[in-house]
Amino acid sequence: MAKSEVTSKSAATAASKVLRSPGASSAAKSAAGSALSQRGTTKVTSSGAASAASKALSGSAGKSAKSAAGSALTQKPRSK
Repeated sequence: MAKSEVTSKSAATAASKVLRSPGASSAAKSAAGSALSQRGTTKVTSSGAASAASKALSGSAGKSAKSAAGSALTQKPRSK
């Protein structure tokens, strides 16, 4: 079942900052890309992007990266 959440404007802005940051980790950039790709749509986060988002949240990522990662994880369908 598809989730109805979409990436907010503030989360999309944070994701954009992460993608432009040369020091951001690949996990943070993957999560940010996932969050941005879901802006204005009801697409859901893939398992790979969810794993990257989880790494970004548990690591020492900055505020923008964690915001983007949280947005991406929110749009991950729950597994049964």
